[in-house]
Amino acid sequence: MRTDIEFAATDGTTLRGWHYAPAGGGTHPTIVIAHGFAAVKEMYLDAFGEAFAAAGFASVIYDNRNFGASDGLPRQEIDPWLQVRDYSDAITFARGLPGTDPDRIGVWGSSYSGGHVLVVAAIDKRVRCVVSQVPAVSGWENFRRLVRADALGSLEALFAEDRRARAAGGAPMTLPVVAEDPQASSALPTADSWAFFSQAHAGRAPAWKNEVTVRTLEYGFGYDPGAYIGRISPTPLLMIVALDDCVAVTDLAIKAYENAFEPKKLVLLPGGHFDPYVEKFAPSSAAAIAWFKAHLGG
Repeated sequence: MRTDIEFAATDGTTLRGWHYAPAGGGTHPTIVIAHGFAAVKEMYLDAFGEAFAAAGFASVIYDNRNFGASDGLPRQEIDPWLQVRDYSDAITFARGLPGTDPDRIGVWGSSYSGGHVLVVAAIDKRVRCVVSQVPAVSGWENFRRLVRADALGSLEALFAEDRRARAAGGAPMTLPVVAEDPQASSALPTADSWAFFSQAHAGRAPAWKNEVTVRTLEYGFGYDPGAYIGRISPTPLLMIVALDDCVAVTDLAIKAYENAFEPKKLVLLPGGHFDPYVEKFAPSSAAAIAWFKAHLGG
C-alpha cells in the first residue's frame, strides 16, 4: 500500500513523498530512500518501493529538497550536505510512523544519494543497514572524469560569475542536467544520461525540469562522501556497482569499497550507470532485498 507523506526537515523545509507498507499488520523494517543527482521519485523509485514492500519492508521515499514535490529554494539546486541531513530527518520521521520498527532502519541510495548514504551510515548510528547503488564517491574525481581538462578553466570562471551575480541580487545561474549532444554544456555530459532522463521525463515524470544551478556543480566539486566509508562499520554495507559506469565511475567506486570494513559485500552488475533502475532492476533490487533481509529481518 502506498500513501502520500510529508515531513519537515530540521530547517523547516517540507519534504514530500510516499510511504510504502507491506500487506498485513505488525511492525516492519523501514528503508529510507531518496534519488540521485537532479532526479525525482517518479523516475523508478516506485518500482523499488513496490519490490521492498513485497519482500516485507516498508519504505519512506521522498523528493530531495528543491526538487519535485518537495519545497525548498533555490529550486533545482543541490547542496549535498543538506541532502545528507535530510536523510537523517527522514529517518526520524520514519521511526515515528505506525508499523515501523524503530530499531530496524535501513537506508538506500543511488548515484549521488548512493554517496549520501555512505555519509549517513557513518554518522547516524540509527541506521542498521545500508545499500549504496552505483555511488558517486568523490565529486572532484567524478567531475574530473566528466569534464574535459580544457573546459575546467571556463567552468571555474562560471562559478565566479555566478557568485558575483548572486551577491548583486541576481537569480542563480543554471545549466541543463543533460543534453542530447554530449559535447554541449550540461551537468552530466554522457549519452546514457541523456537517454535515461529524457525517456523517464517523457514516460514517467513530465514535471521534471532539465536544469540545475551552477552552484550545484561547485558544491559537487567539494563533496567527498567516500572519505566516510571507513567509518560505517559495524553497520553492514552493500555496494552495487555497474561494470561500465561512466557517470559514477566504476573504478572509483571499487577503490572506495576496498577502504570499507566488514561486514560488507560488493555486487558487480553488467551495464552502465542507469541500468540498475530498468534493464538490471531485477538483480539490483534482489541484491538489496537479500542484504536487508540478512541484516534487518523481514
